[in-house]
Amino acid sequence: MRWFAVQTQPRLELWARSNLWQRGFEVYLPLYARRRRHARRLDTIASPLFPSYLFVRADLLRGDRRRIDSAPGVGRMVAFADRPAALADAVIAEIRGREGPDGLVRLDPTLGLRPGVPIRIEGASADQLGLFDGHSEQGRVAVLLTLLGRQLRVQVPAERISPA
Repeated sequence: MRWFAVQTQPRLELWARSNLWQRGFEVYLPLYARRRRHARRLDTIASPLFPSYLFVRADLLRGDRRRIDSAPGVGRMVAFADRPAALADAVIAEIRGREGPDGLVRLDPTLGLRPGVPIRIEGASADQLGLFDGHSEQGRVAVLLTLLGRQLRVQVPAERISPA
């Protein structure tokens, strides 16, 4: 039994996962919390970490490939020269190790930003522009804002910033 990447039909990852579960496969679809702006509101939804892909644990010697490829919602198994590409168990373990108690994969909230990079603060501050200044404790980041001719250092939740 090895892990394999499976390409799904666009935006049908959950349906493909359900159909593969019904066929008796162990399926892993890593999800993360994504911010979405909809109807002038900012909310958080669970989205696939790898859009249009999921992972299936299967034994291809038993003929599982045909059962996987024919599942509704599945496009095809990821393969190189017609040989499905197997993943090491450590890859799946690494992704699962980043999951929080809610089952969502935790990502770097600062998006790899370095001090001095322009950022946008979304939410109550009406989309202010500032400069990323560094990490802070408890999921917050330090931002330099120019207000009334002065630069102020403020701390905001990391999930409210995005690159400008």
